[in-house]
Amino acid sequence: MPVSGGGFDQCVNAQAGVDTETMLVLGTHLSQAPNGKQQLEPALAKLMVLPADLGQATDLLADTGYFSRTNVEACLQQGIEPWLALKRETHHRPMFKRFAPDTLPPATGDPVERMAHRLTTKTGRALYGLRKQTVEPVFGIIKHIMGFLRFSTRGLEKVSGEWMLVTLAWNVKRETDEYPKDGVKRALLGD
Repeated sequence: MPVSGGGFDQCVNAQAGVDTETMLVLGTHLSQAPNGKQQLEPALAKLMVLPADLGQATDLLADTGYFSRTNVEACLQQGIEPWLALKRETHHRPMFKRFAPDTLPPATGDPVERMAHRLTTKTGRALYGLRKQTVEPVFGIIKHIMGFLRFSTRGLEKVSGEWMLVTLAWNVKRETDEYPKDGVKRALLGD
């Protein structure tokens, strides 16, 4: 994979689709692409093959690295509402913008413009905010609490298996920590 400063390094880009309610990892894959722009469609493919008992994904929250018109349209084709950040936003909006009423939606059928408007609404900002408290903690806990900082194997196929085991360990940990008493069995997913 190309690295900053020039040259190439033995690297992979790990992806995980995480449920906002349970924080369970629903799908994983790896690539050797330095950004996520081409990784949204493989992630959607993983969501589409989940058992019907788990329910249907309705929304997809992703940061600006995944934004492209193609990705917005791919989500809509699967019946999933995209919430892909168009650009990096500042963390502290001015007070009057925070409490201002929502603007009217654009009078256009363009899916990117409609999504951009939804992201500026109070509801949209609240929903998109779930991304930061869902997927980011999963990666942070895997790295800093579970101690997984680097892969032990080489080659995309072996590393993919290792990543699946790591996310399965996360799911088992999450399952036993969060749901020990209710007797509900939740599916732990992987290829």
